[in-house]
Amino acid sequence: MKHLRIALILGCMPASPVLADSLEREEALKLPQTLITGNRQVEARSDSTSANSVFTRDDIDRLQPTSLTDLLGRVPGVQVARSGGRGGLPGIYIRGTKSAQSLVLVDGQRMANATSADSNLQYLNIDQIERVEVLRGSRSVIYGSDAIGGVIQIFTRRGADQAPQLRLHSAVGSYGSSQNSLGISGGDGQTRYNLSGSLEQTAGINRTHESFPSDSDHDAYRNKSLSLNLSHYLNQELEIGLTAMKNVGKTELDNSFGRWDPQTQTVSGQQLYSDFDISSVGSFIDAQLNERWNSRLELGHSENREKTRDKLSAEIYSFNTYRDSLNWQNNLTLDDQNSLILGADAYQDRVRSSTVFEEDSRWNRAAFVQHRFHGEYFSTELGLRHDQNQQFGSHNTWSASLTVPLNADNDVLLSYSEGFRAPTFNDLYYPQFGNPDLKPEYSKSYELQWRSQLSETSRLETSLYRTDIRDAIVADADFIQQNIGAARITGFESALQQEWFGWQSSLGIAIIDPRDRDTGHTLSRRARRTLSLDLDRQFDRLGIGASWQAVSSSFNDENNQQPIAGYAVLGLRGNWQASPEVRLDVKVDNLLDKTFTRALYSYDGNYYGYREERRSLQLAITWTPTF
Repeated sequence: MKHLRIALILGCMPASPVLADSLEREEALKLPQTLITGNRQVEARSDSTSANSVFTRDDIDRLQPTSLTDLLGRVPGVQVARSGGRGGLPGIYIRGTKSAQSLVLVDGQRMANATSADSNLQYLNIDQIERVEVLRGSRSVIYGSDAIGGVIQIFTRRGADQAPQLRLHSAVGSYGSSQNSLGISGGDGQTRYNLSGSLEQTAGINRTHESFPSDSDHDAYRNKSLSLNLSHYLNQELEIGLTAMKNVGKTELDNSFGRWDPQTQTVSGQQLYSDFDISSVGSFIDAQLNERWNSRLELGHSENREKTRDKLSAEIYSFNTYRDSLNWQNNLTLDDQNSLILGADAYQDRVRSSTVFEEDSRWNRAAFVQHRFHGEYFSTELGLRHDQNQQFGSHNTWSASLTVPLNADNDVLLSYSEGFRAPTFNDLYYPQFGNPDLKPEYSKSYELQWRSQLSETSRLETSLYRTDIRDAIVADADFIQQNIGAARITGFESALQQEWFGWQSSLGIAIIDPRDRDTGHTLSRRARRTLSLDLDRQFDRLGIGASWQAVSSSFNDENNQQPIAGYAVLGLRGNWQASPEVRLDVKVDNLLDKTFTRALYSYDGNYYGYREERRSLQLAITWTPTF
């Protein structure tokens, strides 16, 4: 009965998005054809004007990714440039934009470090994730700064309307790796809850080739995580909830630059390791004020703390950032064809670190409005946002889109969107290299989409886009940050979902041309062509699958003097539902034992590729008894 109600709601969502949001937000997190991140409310994926990809928990269990970055590499238009093994800092490039130009959210909370803009996706345990949504293309009207390339939102584990269920998961694999987690979830018609804890660790690999002798050891990684989700309906119109997440651990590092001793005028090796502590807590009140008006208030606090130590010296470097945030959004259904979003948000960032910054806090306040018209022959979306920032002043952003249904199975979308990225504390105030006069980076994006339901078992989504970026923040000859960069990125994406003869396939292809407009060079670490293919089949209780990912060559530097070879890797996986309560999983990554890299490092005047894991095996068992 409940699933029937969900289907009926989704069927009439263009006319009643507020109703769907208020009634079924928690249920929507478990459904593959819904989307929340696009407009911060529940809608059908096909109704969103943003090119999007969704991974549910069922998808994660089937694909068996080792990490969140492994999962993101399957999204067309998303590239992951890792810097060696687990725990290494990844570069996330959505449609050719750099990591700092894409927004990362966890349960609605901004996760980027306010000093470096790193989102620390590498520290999120895949077992604590319920759902991942990826938007490709600017969403600055809804989210403000950083959403030039797109938005990645991670939802942690959720409860369900069921009796308490225990979940135990244990996995062992190559390189001394293990993953162990314990969780309990459940709920009823009013209350839902989930509490999960996990421990992930690996002996690691030696990330570097040529370097100081102190870098020749394996780089271990350890991560303890805890997450809590709780929601409760006070009545049919009023819901409250709480989310919390904490990840604490240690990752060992290699440093090919070494440690400079000003007294002896020499460079020596280091044995670095980083202690990290990533946490967030959020609460919300969701009120269905009447049939046409839904109001949602979210409050959040996040912390990103990292302390780097050297086993060979007494040096300690700490960078801690703190963020308090508020978002208030009102979803209004004006009539059967018109709906309106009215919202305001604010956040304040603070820095506490061993490096003394000229300024260590700043605030941002914004208001936004978006109108949607849904008609028989066309639909439109028009949005406007105004930001007021303590450092760079005021800024307006707007977007517009037109959707034309060619027939019942084919839609064409045209869209224009603006975006911006506020400079980080490092950009502005880092001693000797920061520039307090920096302006935000600005972008303009143009996109043409075609979405087609080719058959009952086949769906095709394609996008052709161009993004222009000006006032890009880059270092000048003296390594001081300046607004001197400009880029033009053109690209094509295609995603095909196909079911044939019992096999489920997912194919993603992306072709991009990311260029520096001043020099004509290809932007660093962006491959021009990527391909991802997943193929799965379920035989009663036995499931088998394979993954193939191919990445073309790229350049490590902006001058295109340091080439990086392309590569392709193949993986196999299988699962067996031994009983209703016990599931066994096995997978082999990099089956053909390929050597590859996505990033280079320098040592003694030469460049070398960071090592990545070769062939690896993982065995896992999951036990889910019901009380």
